[in-house]
Amino acid sequence: MFAYAKTILSLATAFALSLNAAALSSEKQVSQIQIDNAKKWLSSLALQAATWGAPIVTMYSLRYHDAVGPNAKAAPNTIWRMEDISTPELSKQSGYVTPNVNVVYGFGFMDLRQEPIILHAPDSNNRYYMIQIVDMWTNAFAYVGGKATGYKGGTYGLVGPNWKGLLPAGVKRINCPTPWILLQPRVHIYKNGAIDLTGAKQLLNKITTQGLSQFLGKAPPPLPQYDYPSPEQKNPELPVSVLQFKDPLQFWRLLSKALNENPPPQDQISALLPLFKPLGIELNKAWDPAQLPKLTLDVMKDTAEQIGSLLSHLPFGTIYHGAFLPPPSIGNAGSDYLTRAIVARVGLTANTPFESVYWMYALDSDGNPLTGQNRYTLTLEAPIPYYEPGFWSITLYDAENNYTVPNPINRYMLGSDTPELKKNKDGSITFYIQKLNPGKDKESNWLPAPEGAFYLIPRSYAPKPETIRILTDVNSWKIPVVERVK
Repeated sequence: MFAYAKTILSLATAFALSLNAAALSSEKQVSQIQIDNAKKWLSSLALQAATWGAPIVTMYSLRYHDAVGPNAKAAPNTIWRMEDISTPELSKQSGYVTPNVNVVYGFGFMDLRQEPIILHAPDSNNRYYMIQIVDMWTNAFAYVGGKATGYKGGTYGLVGPNWKGLLPAGVKRINCPTPWILLQPRVHIYKNGAIDLTGAKQLLNKITTQGLSQFLGKAPPPLPQYDYPSPEQKNPELPVSVLQFKDPLQFWRLLSKALNENPPPQDQISALLPLFKPLGIELNKAWDPAQLPKLTLDVMKDTAEQIGSLLSHLPFGTIYHGAFLPPPSIGNAGSDYLTRAIVARVGLTANTPFESVYWMYALDSDGNPLTGQNRYTLTLEAPIPYYEPGFWSITLYDAENNYTVPNPINRYMLGSDTPELKKNKDGSITFYIQKLNPGKDKESNWLPAPEGAFYLIPRSYAPKPETIRILTDVNSWKIPVVERVK
């Protein structure tokens, strides 16, 4: 059956290439209907290829921004530690969308091509932290800390796909699917209901990396030259996940370069990549626009121009009274390419539900977009369930740039870390979501909104099973709705 399927696939690809060439090299030899149909088929193919490839293009751009470009925050194999929570200013510096403001972040791209990297995780004295480990296709394939390994710390060896050696005793092996990976530590900044940024940063500083040679007291191998093409964004002020390049065809150049450096899993190489051959996207071969017909390039340009905006406006998962609940595959999507692409666009490096549950409100209960021109309330019957020392929160973001919103009281979230939250007589909690201060009696529960469109993200870190279950059963826990105040 598999051999038969491969044969059919090869024939279909050959037919597509020949039709494409005929339609472009000699239009007089084919009918306009054939040319139009070729364009439709190529448009569909390019859209699927762009959806599949958008996450690794985004990660390529983030790596350039944070690790290998001229203004890099931290060199490869080291960790950039943010100085504060992700305020609007720091979010812009990191190029990172929809950040969690209950934590202080670290970002570190690891190059595993020469040798393993040794990761040291500290004992946090029961302060919540975790280190998310993400491959270049945005899959969170492993965790250290959090629910995964607890808070006592340990030493871990991050091993690339081509390294065959043995790690020293006491070093726990983590096999990594791509030669480059991203480490993303998150450390809870609150302690006993108060901000303890100093303590959080001290803990973050104890999360360290070093090459295996250095760990063994040997001379490290010479650093490679990181000569990567610069992603030329239309607007450098926007996150890298926007995927808007000055030359739209750069999307495809970067996709080709990134996938050849960090190949996808073998099943995708065998079954999926041959479909994209008419677009010039192949393994072990650089994308060369000179080898493609004009119609193909025109279609690929149009697709690249649209893909970022398209992904940011697609529904996914389950919609429940204005709430968008992601599929349970979020964080490590496997072959769920659409979910992976949407999450990379609007919530890059989202966690798996075991470690953290998110959902989103971009609409009110009547199905209308949330905007600072209106006033809203959201009432939780009870706090979002989580395990200590985790937390829950609801954070507001500007829909135009996916960053937190500047506001006069510098408040970006409310939740379990907000001791001044007022409860109603029945124990429920009502949030007031609007641009203007609702008054002193309600200010403690006020989430300031921008003038224009915005969205809300509820979160539970170290979530309990009943929280995780809402991703597959919306009736397992009372999901609140956003009500417009009329």
